[in-house]
Amino acid sequence: MSIHPVSVRTRPAPETIGFGRRFVAATSFGSVLNPINSSIIAVALVSIGHAFSVATAATTWLVSALYLATAIGQPLMGKLADLIGPRRVYLFGTVAVAASGLLGYFGWSLSILIVTRIVIGFGTAAAYPAAMAMVRRQARRLNREAPGGVLGALAIAGQVTMAVGPPLGGLLIAIGGWRLTFLINLPLAVVGIVAILAWLPADEARVSVARTWHQIDPPGVVLFAAALTGLLLFLMSLASTSWWLLGVTAVLLATLTAWELRARAPFLDVRALTHNRALTTTYVRYGVTMLITYGFIYGWTPWLEQSAGLSAADAGLLMMPSFAVAAVVSAFASRYQRVWPLLVAGAVVLAAGSAGLLLLSGHSPLWLLLAISVVFGAQNGLNIVTNQTAMYAQAPDESTGTAAGMLRTFMYLGAIASASLISLSFGHAATDAGLHRLAVMLTVAAVALLAATLGDRKLAAARKHDATQPMSQEAR
Repeated sequence: MSIHPVSVRTRPAPETIGFGRRFVAATSFGSVLNPINSSIIAVALVSIGHAFSVATAATTWLVSALYLATAIGQPLMGKLADLIGPRRVYLFGTVAVAASGLLGYFGWSLSILIVTRIVIGFGTAAAYPAAMAMVRRQARRLNREAPGGVLGALAIAGQVTMAVGPPLGGLLIAIGGWRLTFLINLPLAVVGIVAILAWLPADEARVSVARTWHQIDPPGVVLFAAALTGLLLFLMSLASTSWWLLGVTAVLLATLTAWELRARAPFLDVRALTHNRALTTTYVRYGVTMLITYGFIYGWTPWLEQSAGLSAADAGLLMMPSFAVAAVVSAFASRYQRVWPLLVAGAVVLAAGSAGLLLLSGHSPLWLLLAISVVFGAQNGLNIVTNQTAMYAQAPDESTGTAAGMLRTFMYLGAIASASLISLSFGHAATDAGLHRLAVMLTVAAVALLAATLGDRKLAAARKHDATQPMSQEAR
């Protein structure tokens, strides 16, 4: 059995599309679906809980289910994009998002909604790694390097739309209830499907399903999913010190490593990660960066409401400068060719922002709150785009999708770990003292990140290299 190319009418020529606006729009659009779905649910949890008469703790699984599915799905979808073609995977994921919109709208129980969020997680997980793989393949087809603005657009799309989720969710609930926060995926996905078919070049050749099944390494995928699930559950329960979960995770990781070292076509190429230490370092650096970033986002907002006395709407408005500055800085960073200086600058700003939280109290003036929001926005713009560019340069040409998926997995690891740090810091209320405890932990992590980045001699030596080109073995 083989997967055949789509008809000629849905196959625009690469030379016609190039790296123009249509290509950028089509590859970037899918990246808005995940952040919208990640943030839009926040304003719907209370309504869903009332609809099904369940406690708040039960509805939080709607958040965790999407994070878990996305963290597992990103490298899996990236692997499939590398094997069967990024356009096919991108299209499949977008269709899944459309179907999940209908399923969620008619959802008749909390369990069905959780399943829906899992489908959304896997569907939206296809967009980013497939887009990165398409950029690489388009560059190869055109025999030219991808402009920095193309990579930057992927990051900017996610940052901007993350801010859209909560107000959009509030509007939809006011119009027709929480079910519309699921149904909105249908029109969004339809737009994405049309853009994919009209503006993205088709994948080159037919694909053998049997050969793909062998190359995807199903046992490796299952072990990876089990190990990642155990790790995420442990990170989510740091406050209760469920150490047995860490033990189970360690056993699963050891089993995964042993299997992948023997597999002819490993899902997770352990040997490559060991040899390509630059790429592995980028994963860890990005995970720590996002731990601090999400620690600020998820910790600062409840503190603004509970200690600074702001309403939820005002707290949301104070986050807007952060997202706006992040988008502007991302646009600049995507066009700057030297990776290492931007990473150093990002770590410095991140440390400054984390330490700045120590200056805050419930009576802090508005200008200081705005300054903190702007600082974190600046570091977000510097760090997200630059780590993405580093990954693109360090990843092997034939596995760009898999590498991009793993980068996002580390992002979600950092996000979930940050929630545990916030729980340890705040306890039952987001007080000034709790914010300061969180600030100390974030500052220590940021300073360690800065020291590691400054000490990365190989990355520093490659600072004049065009970051859109694969690095040499010496640079790696």
